[in-house]
Amino acid sequence: MTTRVFLIDSHTEGEPTRLVIEGAPDLGGGTLAERRDVFREKFDALRSAVVNEPRGADHIVGALLCEPHDESCAAGVIFFNNAGYLNMCGHGTIGLVVTLAHMGRIETGEHRIETPVGVVKATLHNGNRVSVQNVPSYRYKKAVEIAVGGQKISGDIAWGGNWFFLVQNHGQELSLRRLDELTRYCQHVKETLAENYITGEDGSEIDHIELFGPPQRADADSRNFVLCPGGAYDRSPCGTGTSAKMACLYADEKLQPGQIWRQESILGTMFEGSIRLENNQVLPTISGTAFVIAETKLLFDGADPLRDGVRF
Repeated sequence: MTTRVFLIDSHTEGEPTRLVIEGAPDLGGGTLAERRDVFREKFDALRSAVVNEPRGADHIVGALLCEPHDESCAAGVIFFNNAGYLNMCGHGTIGLVVTLAHMGRIETGEHRIETPVGVVKATLHNGNRVSVQNVPSYRYKKAVEIAVGGQKISGDIAWGGNWFFLVQNHGQELSLRRLDELTRYCQHVKETLAENYITGEDGSEIDHIELFGPPQRADADSRNFVLCPGGAYDRSPCGTGTSAKMACLYADEKLQPGQIWRQESILGTMFEGSIRLENNQVLPTISGTAFVIAETKLLFDGADPLRDGVRF
């Protein structure tokens, strides 16, 4: 027996988002966090089949389009990748909004999007540009020292919708020709954090490593390399990572509310970001451009031994 799952693919500043729009199982009517847990516990094979080989690849970020629990929202979404489930995804939200417009479900203007970690506001501008007001972001710990390859480095632990370790004094050249070296370096950083029981708040795993350096673009403030859970690098400047970075900059009095911060990716694409304060919380906004690149359906044959993807 063959079943079908319908998808729309997009990319946001180079980073793909694969949105499942039809053919997913019923996850019930709970909150997005509750439905994410049902997805993880009962239907994880679909996650693997959508983003892993032979249909997918390590760098693809998946998204499941859901009816929102909060009726004020235009849509609900659960993000996932080759390693599991993401709390929030900035580039993915931008891709989702452009895809919803492509489907004729929304028009230009502000829309509320429900995620497992809360509601975010997204504004669809003319064309393919979207601004996303992310969840409240903050620095948890400053200048945490670790030793990597005999070198002492320090980094900030910060929340931007996911947990990040943000490193400036790494001594690495942030260029595309060094992708393998940068990936290995960041994996070593991540392993060192785990070995030394260095975590986010409440013992949460720090699953994103972000390196910063001088920009190559004249209109950017910084260049980054971000290693995501599962070992793939972010082709975009990373929305949640840019949010975490701006929270740290604000804490260091290097970024003021309303001031624009331009974050360049390892590909040379860019997000524009800014923050505002509300109830003593830092609320980041990131802006970027996404394009729909494919509409397709995946076929699942019951006789296929790799029906559920290559799982690690």
